[in-house]
Amino acid sequence: MKVSGENPNQNTVFLSFDIEEFDMPEEYGKVLSFEEQIKISAEGTKIILDLLREHKICATFFSTVAFASHATELISRIVVEGHELASHGYFHSQFENKHLLESRVALEKISGKSVTGFRMARMMPVEDNAIADAGYLYNSSLNPVYLPGRYNNFFKPRTVFHKGRLVQIPASATPIIRLPLFWLSFHNLPQSLYRMACRYTINTDHYLNIYFHPWEFIDLTQSKFGLPKFVSKNSGTLMITRFNSWIAWLKQQHFQFNTLSEFAELQKQK
Repeated sequence: MKVSGENPNQNTVFLSFDIEEFDMPEEYGKVLSFEEQIKISAEGTKIILDLLREHKICATFFSTVAFASHATELISRIVVEGHELASHGYFHSQFENKHLLESRVALEKISGKSVTGFRMARMMPVEDNAIADAGYLYNSSLNPVYLPGRYNNFFKPRTVFHKGRLVQIPASATPIIRLPLFWLSFHNLPQSLYRMACRYTINTDHYLNIYFHPWEFIDLTQSKFGLPKFVSKNSGTLMITRFNSWIAWLKQQHFQFNTLSEFAELQKQK
């Protein structure tokens, strides 16, 4: 199912999914049990894997150890079906530098595969040397945009770059105005505008790096989640339909799909 990454000039889409405890409702004053957090993310991950298998494309899954250790069958399915498993830390809402190494080792033990990529929860800053010291090849924790209260990265590099021993692969944003192409944009922008932004970006950069979460494929309008409309919009079955249509469109443009580790390995050789 994997698409070769041997041609670095081929326009390529790198899909990634941050699989984690669904603790976002806590940001809005709602509390879900840990068991329900895992159950919701597991349901969404299964939907994602089914969609990727249907479209015969590969992706990268950044997993917390907290999620992976309670969803080992899904982790096995991720690696068996040709996807990449990478680290999203040990816990989603707790972090210490020691978790960098601990999460890599634990995920390798659970999956039986090497883990070379890291993404910090909520795309927060992390010490580059600490990531490299923990044995990672690449970091994909930078959203190079300005979003009040979340990201202040407008003047940081927008596309892949090297920093010390790490390959840094920022999330995709459009050239010049840096419109973010992450999950919230996917849910809230008209698809015609979102696709135009994707085409503009991939024609300029020759790749897209776009990330989602499994809980987006669950109905987030439920009152128990307490999420604002800009988060819950086009979730659940609407997200499945939207995602399916978008993937079909990407394939019609003859874009390729690959994992971030394949891309990082190519960049390391430069």
